[in-house]
Amino acid sequence: MIDTYTALAARGEHLLHNLLDGQVPHQWQHYPEDDAIDRDRGYQWFYHSHSPEDRPDAAEHGHFHLFARRSLWSRRLQSKVERDFADLTGHPDNHVATRHLLTIGMDPKGLPVSLFTVNSWVTGDLMLSAAGTERILADMRLRTGHRTIDTVLECVVALCMDEIRALLAERDAALSARDKRTVLADTQLEVLSFRDISLDEKLGA
Repeated sequence: MIDTYTALAARGEHLLHNLLDGQVPHQWQHYPEDDAIDRDRGYQWFYHSHSPEDRPDAAEHGHFHLFARRSLWSRRLQSKVERDFADLTGHPDNHVATRHLLTIGMDPKGLPVSLFTVNSWVTGDLMLSAAGTERILADMRLRTGHRTIDTVLECVVALCMDEIRALLAERDAALSARDKRTVLADTQLEVLSFRDISLDEKLGA
């Protein structure tokens, strides 16, 4: 993490410099347009930002959504833990290409400042159990062609596994408090769990 940001500073570059191709980012647009996909390992991500009106209390510039592609989770769906999680969320149709793992909020300087989880209607796919999500994130190695960003995302996840574990527990508690027949489509329930993070404190420790 330190080496990556040191190299960016030496070049006078923002973390998103290459991703945005020197352009000003547009709200809601995916960067890259068709997502960053590691087809060999089965991971996927994109970056985007919301309008200030949509997130009036947010301090972030934008955020990365992390996903697992089908090859990472299709065989897990028949496990007891995934069947129990499907029951918690009303046994949704599982014919989706991705499962959402985590969202990482970034500040205007390109530094990670928060972690959060979102409901399934937000990303248009589904989730996995807390245990399944944690396992896939713990194994995450990214090779999407965006090497600097891949490295930062890997490092954030590795440094923050304790926070991620707590986030996933809070996510499932939020889901279980609603009607399972409609919870994944409940537009009143967007952010399921949220934690601010300080990488300075993490690295200092």
